[in-house]
Amino acid sequence: MTRFGGGPDKSSDSQNAQRLVEAYQTITAEIGKVIVGQQEVIEQLMIAVLAHGHCLLEGVPGLAKTLIVRCLSAVMDLSFRRIQFTPDLMPADITGTDIIQEEPDTGRRRLVFEKGPVFAHLILADEINRAPPKTQAALLEAMQEHSVTVGGHTYKLEEPFFVLATQNPIEQEGTYPLPEAQRDRFLFQVKVDYPDLEQEREIINRTTSAFQVDLAPVIAGAEISACQQTVLKVPVPPHVVDFVLELVRRSRPDNAEAFSFAKDLIEWGAGPRACQNLILGAKVRALLHGRYHATVDDVEALAHPILRHRIVPTFNAESEGITVDMMVDQMLAAMPRPKAKVL
Repeated sequence: MTRFGGGPDKSSDSQNAQRLVEAYQTITAEIGKVIVGQQEVIEQLMIAVLAHGHCLLEGVPGLAKTLIVRCLSAVMDLSFRRIQFTPDLMPADITGTDIIQEEPDTGRRRLVFEKGPVFAHLILADEINRAPPKTQAALLEAMQEHSVTVGGHTYKLEEPFFVLATQNPIEQEGTYPLPEAQRDRFLFQVKVDYPDLEQEREIINRTTSAFQVDLAPVIAGAEISACQQTVLKVPVPPHVVDFVLELVRRSRPDNAEAFSFAKDLIEWGAGPRACQNLILGAKVRALLHGRYHATVDDVEALAHPILRHRIVPTFNAESEGITVDMMVDQMLAAMPRPKAKVL
């Protein structure tokens, strides 16, 4: 592994990077004591956290989406709050509200802000698509600005801060699909799939017996914040940046160099945030895999979870059963492999 970082704290950067790799390996092992399989999901959740992003997990009920997030909060030693989204959930139930409090000495009444569950390091927004848009939007400022504004006052959230949301893709009655603008705030949309045969056998063995395990904290919030700063210093070669720009820009049907199928299958292509997230995600993935620079392989590995919720398919695509994941496959297949350039 080569050193990176151009300032006097190069050794500190390398130490943080090494600590990050060790923590990731330990965290994966700890979560594996409870969760069977789902290594790709766990890796993508870790990348989202270390890239200072939020994550949307999509999967049918019973695939341990909530349990994975609970385990992650336990091994990362973060304060954790779960918000169960329901049709009657109000914005104040998330952010908090001003309440009237009487001072015992003087008897005078004053407004005091009562913090809501969003004031924690790690928020699990469970079944986020069950709440109406007004309540969903209560998370927008928190996700983007890491602050909450109530009654004209702005309150900063404690760092590090992450929102990990879940949604059920098959149950549509009584649900409110997330608006495109809010979906774009999530770094990843992660698909949680069914386990294979042996994994499901192990799940049965663990969950229908007296099996118990205690998870040990591996890394604290301050260390996570330090690792996030180290991630920003990971170099990205010019040919990787060019690859990202070309991949994203060619997804836009009105672009002169758009993919040949874009005009027929894509209503709206990915925006600039997709470029930012591909680069950030590639930096984190490079470190987790023991490298001090991002590669095209890192970008390709994260293209699906970053692009699948940022590309809007046309009616033609939906009527023919062509999913966004299929389009991303076509996009990657059509992309020429760039030649590496010297940094």
